[in-house]
Amino acid sequence: MTTQIAQRCIGALSLSALAAFPLASCSQSTEGPVSATGPVVEIEQGKLEGAREGGLNVFKGIPYAAPPVGEQRWTPPEPPESWDGIREATAFGPSCVQPELPMDSIYYDPPASMSEDCLSLNIWAPAEAEDAPVIVWIHGGSLRMGGSAQPTYEGSPFAERGAVFVSINYRLSILGWLAHPELSAQSSEGVSGNYGLLDQIAALQWVRDSIAAFGGDPDNVTIMGESAGALSVTYLMISPLAEGLFHKAIAQSTGIRAIPELSNPTHGMPSAEAIGGVMAAAVGAEDLETLRAFDAVELTEAATQKGFISQGTIDGHVLPAQLIEAFDEGRQAKVSLLAGFNSGESRVYRRFLPPVPESAAAYEEAIRSRYGDLADDFLALYPSSDMEQSMLDALRDNFFAWGVERAVRKQVESGQPAFMYVFDRCDAAARARDLCAFHAAELPYVFGKIGDKDAYPPNWPVPVGEKDSALSAAMLNYWTSFAATGEPQSANGPEWRSYAEDGAYMLFGDDPVAGANPMPGMFELNEEYMRRLNKQEKQWFLRVGTNAVPVCAAEEDC
Repeated sequence: MTTQIAQRCIGALSLSALAAFPLASCSQSTEGPVSATGPVVEIEQGKLEGAREGGLNVFKGIPYAAPPVGEQRWTPPEPPESWDGIREATAFGPSCVQPELPMDSIYYDPPASMSEDCLSLNIWAPAEAEDAPVIVWIHGGSLRMGGSAQPTYEGSPFAERGAVFVSINYRLSILGWLAHPELSAQSSEGVSGNYGLLDQIAALQWVRDSIAAFGGDPDNVTIMGESAGALSVTYLMISPLAEGLFHKAIAQSTGIRAIPELSNPTHGMPSAEAIGGVMAAAVGAEDLETLRAFDAVELTEAATQKGFISQGTIDGHVLPAQLIEAFDEGRQAKVSLLAGFNSGESRVYRRFLPPVPESAAAYEEAIRSRYGDLADDFLALYPSSDMEQSMLDALRDNFFAWGVERAVRKQVESGQPAFMYVFDRCDAAARARDLCAFHAAELPYVFGKIGDKDAYPPNWPVPVGEKDSALSAAMLNYWTSFAATGEPQSANGPEWRSYAEDGAYMLFGDDPVAGANPMPGMFELNEEYMRRLNKQEKQWFLRVGTNAVPVCAAEEDC
């Protein structure tokens, strides 16, 4: 890569410069030899030596918290230890302990290494960065798998566009999300669970205190996540402990679902502490001491086999209320939001679908028995003429689309700019497997990994075309300019207006296309159905269509 192109990519902090160059030109900046002597920075814990890759400074495996092992298992993260001399920061730290996925899963991507000592982060920064916008990436994986070392999440394309990009690990599965009465009793706040979320908050505190040494602006931090990472973004938006630690948010395929309360049953679920007690007994642990003595990998696998669900806990401390209630009451962070979902999200979630009814009449009867006076609206959106597709669409909207549009609407109501998208690109590889715009399909586009087979899990359909590269360049520009200024802009894409302007959104299909009111009637139907279920304190997550929880037959009955 020429020096001129490197300077062009690195210095692209103005909107016009940031949006003007193609992805292919900038992706070359990380090629070539890594310098023998890397860049050195000094932070509170000590000095770090990273690597110079093209025009970027790259630091990997930086501890942001002490290892949560032994007696520190299931406790809030503690500050990292300091070190003498210069610490090498050129290799990823291990991923957090997680269960193994089936080898035939599209998401099968086992970590190179994993450990309880996993609370580290990685940084990609322009070599001459100063007060650059900061993006903190929170990986997905159902809060039970994944890690910042996954090749898809390599952050150089963002750094080449002028941002300081940070990716983090956080505790997963039972080690990150277990609530238990004995843990609550040992806590000074009388709470337990949410350890993975506390890790994310600790990472954001580290960024606030240390990112200036890498050229980042601690007063311009964007949190960004996909799937469970996007759910984490919404958790952080309502957590009082995260207040002031970020200034913008990007949520790719988030959801809003009821989660357990610490000590009380709610929405048809036992309390989180009760769930934890049952889980401890199921894996053969009679007390907390026994649980802490378990091998981390064996415990995680055993809990997975016993059906442990990784999720937040409403504890009044880390998470004060259900997401739906916190957003309704305007208790979420007042920051600019960019959020969206994929048109084919549910294509990889067919296991959650009930059997397709034997006939259109049976389908319509099942809908009317569950939706009451809302049935006509449901059937207009999800007709019996193609029952399987309607069931997939209804699941997508229950799982993702309604929650995304609700979060965007609530940010607008709170007076904040909010930008919505729908990802609808169907590349040839995905089409061949009936996986058009499936859950997480936008990631290679957002991270600029088109055609890079080494950046994907082994079973992933890899996009390779020129259209895909052009779309990726536009999306990267929109995302990075949003992090820089709060306004998503790209010279190779149309103006992206705030949702406040007549429900404006961006459709990412073959090309970026600006539109309005993405799915007429979808939000209104699902909002009313969820409102009725919420009023009855019933769970709405995955309960949709022929599998829906029956609601009041008419509004006046609720």
